[in-house]
Amino acid sequence: MDEIEIHLNVNGLPRSIRALPCSTLLEILRDKLDLTGTKEGCGAGDCGACVVLMDGEAVNACLVLAAQADGSEIITVEGLEKDDQLHPLQHHFAEKWALQCGFCTPGMLMSCYALLMNNPNPSLDDIREAIAGNLCRCGSYAGVIEAVLEAAKMSAETRHD
Repeated sequence: MDEIEIHLNVNGLPRSIRALPCSTLLEILRDKLDLTGTKEGCGAGDCGACVVLMDGEAVNACLVLAAQADGSEIITVEGLEKDDQLHPLQHHFAEKWALQCGFCTPGMLMSCYALLMNNPNPSLDDIREAIAGNLCRCGSYAGVIEAVLEAAKMSAETRHD
């Protein structure tokens, strides 16, 4: 099978990658671009460890074929940090202990980031729905919810200043 060329914008940078058509976005991110923050958990779209944003939507990178991602804008957990500063959501995850072993954290952060991009003032139900596809074996869900609420509150205060 011949490799194809795939063009992506990853974390604000244009990238061209050669990969087999059966490669997944997860494989490209980790193996070709060395963006290892995105984790492989189940490989079947059940755990959410590999969630990234593709054209503004949260997707399981293990379920997206490389060819499907061609021409897309991708944001990974590495793309949240700007100028060596954590994104407020990352800060609140740490502050509220929304992480324990950390394996689910990148995917959880990206699901929550997508939520806040589309809904800057989410309800508890909105947050629960946004993270429904993310499995945390350590049970950090309460901390995640608190972190998202705090990030939303901080964002709202910034918008009103």
